[in-house]
This record gives sequence, structure tokens and C-alpha cells, in this order.
Amino acid sequence: MSLLLVAHGTRKQAGVALIGSLADRVSMTLGARVHVAFVDVLGPTPSDVLQTLPNRTTVVPAFLSRGYHVNADIPAHVAASGHPDVTVTEALGPSPQLARVLSDRLIECGWRPGDSVLLAAAGTSDRGALSDLRRTSALLSAVIGDRVELALAATGEPRVADAVARLRRRGARRVVVASYLLAEGLFQDRLRNSGADAVADPLGTHPAMVRLIANRFRRARLPLVA
Repeated sequence: MSLLLVAHGTRKQAGVALIGSLADRVSMTLGARVHVAFVDVLGPTPSDVLQTLPNRTTVVPAFLSRGYHVNADIPAHVAASGHPDVTVTEALGPSPQLARVLSDRLIECGWRPGDSVLLAAAGTSDRGALSDLRRTSALLSAVIGDRVELALAATGEPRVADAVARLRRRGARRVVVASYLLAEGLFQDRLRNSGADAVADPLGTHPAMVRLIANRFRRARLPLVA
């Protein structure tokens, strides 16, 4: 069986390196090579890679919620590749594992009980993806024992800086942003420039991220018919 991790793509070298590092660590966990592809910005594309893989292939979308790339882009690439035996798993989130990673990143950046917390995602206009993001916000709220509100870095409202300002108007003493992003890049820069008192690092190569991706490959329970 071949393994393929599909990410969005970025012009930031650090983001590209992060996906490669995740793939390498998952490869070590599974004892099998994990190939990498990108649906946007740079290549190789999923269809490019699938055309080089002759045997049964499992694709894990390295996305934190459902959305256009998971629901449309990846299936289109599978169909275009002509590969006869591809299984595409669900996206990485929402999941309790990601909520725990978010909690760890919050603690690392100096979050304290009583701080107002925003879950900051890239953003989406997809209703299913928005539902997933709200679910993640609820999961993180349960982990830290306080309400976590959702804010968006690009598509959708409220934008992160506006959400930070709103919390301050409500009387928040400290506002901390939990980054619901995989890697450094333009969106993480926006979080750091939002006016928050502290901003957590992206999810990155946290050990729980590696385990989550490895388990997606192991279970591969959502077949896709191209």
C-alpha cells in the first residue's frame, strides 16, 4: 500500500518544510514512506503523485476541517489521476486530539486560567467546515474549562483583530489566541499582529499530530469512488 499526505501548499518555505517533516515523522511511526502532495500554490499535485503510485493508495488530507479542498479538490485530483484504487480518509479535525494539541500550545505561550481565548482558524465559506471549526472551539473549551470563541484570519467573520478588540471592550484583561493552523505563514503573521497579549504557535509537529495522521492512515475507513 502507498501512503499520500495532501496539504494546501504555501510560498513560505517553513510551511513546506513542516509538511515534509510531518510526513517523515509519520513514515518513521508506520515504517513506510509517506509521499507528499499539495492542492494549491506549488506541486507536486495529488494527481501527479498518484500517477506514480502503482498500488493501492491511502490519501490523508492534512486539513483541519472539511471544506472545498477536501470535498472537491482532492476527489477531482483522484479522478484526474486515473488511479484505480484510492482511499481518502476524513480530514484531521475536528478531533479531541487536536484540542489537546491546542491546549498544549496555549500553555507554551503563557496562557493562564481566566484569560479570554480565541480559536483562530484560516477561515472558510463552507458550512460544513464552519461547523467543524465551531466543534473544535467547543472541544477546546471543554479542555481548558472556559469558553473559547472562534475568529478567522482570512475568509469569514469575525476577523481575529476585530474579535480581540471586541473582547477588550467587554473587559477582558488578557486575550490569548490559539492558532488553529498547521504551520508558519501569512495567516500566522496576522494572528501575531492581531493585538492579542499572547499568540500560540501553530500545531506543527506536535507528537499528537504525528499520531493522529498515522492513525488516519491505519484506519483508512472512508473510501472514495473517483
